[in-house]
Amino acid sequence: MANGHHVADNESRVAVLVDCDNTTPEILEYALRVVAQFGRVVLRRGYGNHTTLANKWQEALVRLAFTPCLQYQYAAGKNTSDIALALDAMEAMFDRRADTFCLVTSDSDFAYLCRKLRERGATVHIVGEAKSPDALRNASDQFFEWVKPEPAPAEPPKPAAKAEAARPHDPSKPAPKLRPRYIVEAVTLLAADTPEGKVSVGGLGSYLKRADPSFSPKNYGHSGLLDMLKTYDLLKVQQESGGHWTVRLASAAG
Repeated sequence: MANGHHVADNESRVAVLVDCDNTTPEILEYALRVVAQFGRVVLRRGYGNHTTLANKWQEALVRLAFTPCLQYQYAAGKNTSDIALALDAMEAMFDRRADTFCLVTSDSDFAYLCRKLRERGATVHIVGEAKSPDALRNASDQFFEWVKPEPAPAEPPKPAAKAEAARPHDPSKPAPKLRPRYIVEAVTLLAADTPEGKVSVGGLGSYLKRADPSFSPKNYGHSGLLDMLKTYDLLKVQQESGGHWTVRLASAAG
């Protein structure tokens, strides 16, 4: 089945390098979900000055297992973080620690770094905000635009649901079968660039593990991933002639 490099290429070593001075911590989880389709993330680093890294970024970097790279500003107005990020990227490429790079930034100063990495055969993805200029977008192999999610309107809890939540789950009874929305989002992402609009269930499982190492269908009351996928109205699973299973969006099913 032709489903591109998105889920089949487990050999790709990905470096995620974040320009913390230039963007917001909210972008980080989106970036990791995006790059999980390209391979194994082996380098996670966040670059910033002491003010940036001491505040809102600290919690995000710790929780998502990033190494903070603190850069002191030796003179006012000089951004030493940009130089540190660029040098570390080139070093990781020459050391063959990474062959795919994801730069999380909206700063066009990194366009030259993108071009140099690509000249040497590396693949470069950018995750940035809407303000990212064309000079940066066009210097990458693929640009992913992060849009700040609108706050969801608060819904008052239903009395029955509230009472149910208050009672601890009885281990003797089967856990409720849940259908988290991000599974549909994962299929949408992976199937987008495939000719047939479908992805192997095995490939989807690998992606979900890379995006979240703690992922398990059992956490949602399912015996396995295939069993879980079959409960979704928005997804269609089918067994191919080779015996393996694939999944696609139900709206795209032919």
